[in-house]
Amino acid sequence: MVEEQEAEAPRGIRGFVATDTLLAEVRNTAPWLPAPATAPSGDVVSLARGPLGYLSILSAFRGEGAATLAPDKTLDYFAFCLACHHATVATFIPTDVDTKIRGLLWRLVKDPARLDAMIDLVESFCDWDVPPVSRRYVRVEGLGVFAGHHGEHLSVMVAGLGRAVHLGRPDLAERMRARIRGELVRESAALTRLIKEKREFDALKMAAVMTHNAGDIDQGISFWPQSPAHTAEMTDIKRLAHENVRPWNGGFALAARIYKGSLSPEGHRNYPLRPIRCLRQSYDFLLDFAPFLDDWGALIGRDPRFTDDERAEILEALVIGGSKISGQRGYPRAIAGMIEAMGGRIDPIVAKMPARARSEFKSADLRKALAVARVSFESSMRSVLRKAIQG
Repeated sequence: MVEEQEAEAPRGIRGFVATDTLLAEVRNTAPWLPAPATAPSGDVVSLARGPLGYLSILSAFRGEGAATLAPDKTLDYFAFCLACHHATVATFIPTDVDTKIRGLLWRLVKDPARLDAMIDLVESFCDWDVPPVSRRYVRVEGLGVFAGHHGEHLSVMVAGLGRAVHLGRPDLAERMRARIRGELVRESAALTRLIKEKREFDALKMAAVMTHNAGDIDQGISFWPQSPAHTAEMTDIKRLAHENVRPWNGGFALAARIYKGSLSPEGHRNYPLRPIRCLRQSYDFLLDFAPFLDDWGALIGRDPRFTDDERAEILEALVIGGSKISGQRGYPRAIAGMIEAMGGRIDPIVAKMPARARSEFKSADLRKALAVARVSFESSMRSVLRKAIQG
């Protein structure tokens, strides 16, 4: 993907990736995205409103509907990057716009009056539905949905907070501050609830979400200028997965302890699966939370939309990728799921793989991992959670 290079087409801001390039990347990684229910019209702030506002923005930038957009203007391009990011961040190949929405585009805003529309867009971004574009989320009754998307929201809110402080807009800073604190309270409460209700696997997933999200806050802060006013804003939001253990009832410190003791090897970016185009054909094939990938592997093994050649390609990526990522258990669990779903039919799939993958498939380490029954694996994960909670 292209990052911060000269635009290749006239549609976009000079020095940033062209909108046509980003649209192609979205189409490549998420061809299953639906069209909006109605043809988009109005300005970009209007388009962004509602739980599916990102679909309206993407549609408008494709030239559909009667929306009036100016891709070379910061506000419109910012909204477009938010839509691309929301739509793809949980896919196999996310569009690489993180630095734009967390910092670089905000620096282009010099006039304090122009911040209002930017903050409006951020609030719409935070209200877009996550389940239609991700399979990695946890739902907690009364508290809502939790996902890595909320870390993306936090990083952009942090960017807005930092710029509002810089440009002397205390009203907008307070809007962002209240949103940030509300989200952090919500996430800490969710982890507490999940542990209390003994929803062990969801608690583990929530710990991964919160640790990721705390890291996204730190990424947003990294774009802030150094000033006493900005330093004061960092006190209860920075380094929550590290040494800043007191804020939010210690919820993020607990999440980090759980994550580091059990799930950190699963935090890689799944590069081995990125080249496999057949995985992008449906929302159904988006990756679940690792290491809980038995069901995902079983889906790959039995879904009729895959050919045996495609299954062999996926299996090869899991086998070779797993051998390169020390300590991770997700890929072996996915392989175990494939084997369980396919039974004896796995042998012809293995035979289609290159010699190196066939050899690695027979390796002692992988054989040992595959010998662990799902019930034993899940029992071990429960034990890890209990030890982390006990400190």
